[in-house]
Amino acid sequence: MVSEKPVIVIIGASFAGIPLAHSLLEDVHSCKVILINPSPTFYYTVAAPRIVAKPTAFHTEDYLISIRSAFEQYPPNSFDFVEDRVCSIELERHSVTLDNGGIIPFDYLVIASGSTTQSTFREDVPIPFKQSNLDNMEVLIKNAQDAISSASSIVIGGAGPIGVELAGEIAEAAEQRGKPVDITIVSASDRALPMLNESASRSAESLLEQKKVRLIKSRKVTSASTSNGNKVWNITLDSGDQITTDLYIPTTGVVPNNGFIPREWLDDDGWVKVDNELRVLVNDNEQHPIYAAGDITNNSMRLAFKAAEQATVVAANIKNDIIGRNSKTKRRVYDQGQSVMMIVPVGASGGTGQLFGITLWSFMVKYLKSNDFFISKARSMIAAS
Repeated sequence: MVSEKPVIVIIGASFAGIPLAHSLLEDVHSCKVILINPSPTFYYTVAAPRIVAKPTAFHTEDYLISIRSAFEQYPPNSFDFVEDRVCSIELERHSVTLDNGGIIPFDYLVIASGSTTQSTFREDVPIPFKQSNLDNMEVLIKNAQDAISSASSIVIGGAGPIGVELAGEIAEAAEQRGKPVDITIVSASDRALPMLNESASRSAESLLEQKKVRLIKSRKVTSASTSNGNKVWNITLDSGDQITTDLYIPTTGVVPNNGFIPREWLDDDGWVKVDNELRVLVNDNEQHPIYAAGDITNNSMRLAFKAAEQATVVAANIKNDIIGRNSKTKRRVYDQGQSVMMIVPVGASGGTGQLFGITLWSFMVKYLKSNDFFISKARSMIAAS
């Protein structure tokens, strides 16, 4: 048991941090939750491929949602939202230090800082598939929309879900505008969507072909540079082949948002090491009141619904820590499982995917996700249950 009014600091306000904060506030009335995020808005990244490819598909307020408004029902002595970045964690002092110099002490800490992508933080024309570390999302999205809509040729690096979804959205938008765009996907794998079963890959490739998207398989982009004032991209593949294009968008891999986290808490790839209760492994053989949830952990399935699952586990374990081990609140463990579940639209007319090992038919994807990328549920995702 800790102090009468334990302070729980959560770093990161996205698919893990926000539902975790709500769960603690609803069930542990004696706690104070402090949610820290560099932006005042929650970016609904699930719909990012359509947001950047089709500027008029959604209203800005549909995908950039005020975080404060999602917590306005809680009194100030129970909840505080801090718009800033954390620059360091002090384990011995049980505190975090902010970019503005402020220091926030904690009884419990949850790291939910998530991940980013190469495209999100690059310097020329960022394509924000993830939340920026600055309060500039609306500007970044507008610049990305302009760059994509003005390009006559686009090369997409990677044939994972983002690459396939983005190609389908760009092709469909170009057709609607009556302006043809030469779209090429470069895949290091020998098939699209290599994390799914082969029938889903074949379906994705067929849908891309119908939209006149060229797919180069078993090739990697080894270099990508701009010339002519960033108006021309020169792409080199590992085969030695070169491609000239108006815009290059890498979609492969994710990068951990870990700049403030002690190095010894991270694995070799920069992700936070956690046990099956999602407690951070601090390497001193002691159990500390520090947890992690979402993309930032070393669990390999970095998906929005997996982040929410981890938030549920962390919430249960912190409740157990605070209320006591003899309470009805039982400790929980997290198992990400082996089966990959994913729904991948290839434009608004349909797509492919995999649920419980079964490949989804295109009309099912249209019904489930292609219509609006679940954006109609975005606000409910960050609202109290």
